[in-house]
Amino acid sequence: MRTVSLPRGRHRLHAMPTSAGYEIRQGETYDWDGRKRGQTPFTVLQHTISGTGRLRYEGRNHRLGAGDTLLVLVPHNHRYWLGKDERWEYFWISMNGEEALRVHRSILAVAGPVLKLQQPTIDHLADCSLRLVKGANSPGSASAIAYEAAMALYDDIFGSHAFIQEQSAMQPVIDHINANLDKPLPVGELADILGLSRAHFSRRFGESEGLPPAEFVLQLRLERAAKLLTNTAFLPVKEVAILCGFEDANYFSKVFRRVYGINPTEFRTTGMYAAVRNRSAADSER
Repeated sequence: MRTVSLPRGRHRLHAMPTSAGYEIRQGETYDWDGRKRGQTPFTVLQHTISGTGRLRYEGRNHRLGAGDTLLVLVPHNHRYWLGKDERWEYFWISMNGEEALRVHRSILAVAGPVLKLQQPTIDHLADCSLRLVKGANSPGSASAIAYEAAMALYDDIFGSHAFIQEQSAMQPVIDHINANLDKPLPVGELADILGLSRAHFSRRFGESEGLPPAEFVLQLRLERAAKLLTNTAFLPVKEVAILCGFEDANYFSKVFRRVYGINPTEFRTTGMYAAVRNRSAADSER
């Protein structure tokens, strides 16, 4: 067994490894439940070298043999484990970060939790895992390896010309969303940008971006709100809500708490405290 574990959520980079390693498990308890691993989102990419593993994903059972690659998001309704008297040899990389999560959600949407990858991709991912285990010298170098692994997986799944066209087709919609987050963005309006029916657009958007259009818009609204709360202390919370497309401040507060665990006012106070504390620490070192 060779492993490395890193704290989740400490470094807010677009892709950040949280653990990586190589193991052989045999005749012992090995059981992971995706609903019991905390609320900080991360993904697990695990490739079976030999032996057999088991996965239950949204009520469907899978057996993973040599050459199968497992990809799951946490928190999520899944469980993977080692059966009695079974042996499982594998390597893995776990990661979080906005871009890593987006890419992996897109892959799950079109390819599911069990992947059949090309051998060069498997070799590339194994090399990334090994380099993480040997040790990255800084958060930036660790992030670069995680991003490299995410892009190797992306190229394997979305490398065909058809998938590349599908991804690029959504860009006008995403640009429109980013430019109009303070306005209503009904799904029908977004579908009109590409000249598609609402149902057809929703299916294609979900395949491309890994989220339904309405959830994608909500995620961008909340990300903008978090930035405004952190960087613009002079704006009332109600004004932040309006700038992010929430006409009802109470609804904004409810949704914000559901995602971040605290209400917007508490988030702002916590964020400002952290900024002051970090600045004071920096000043004391000068």
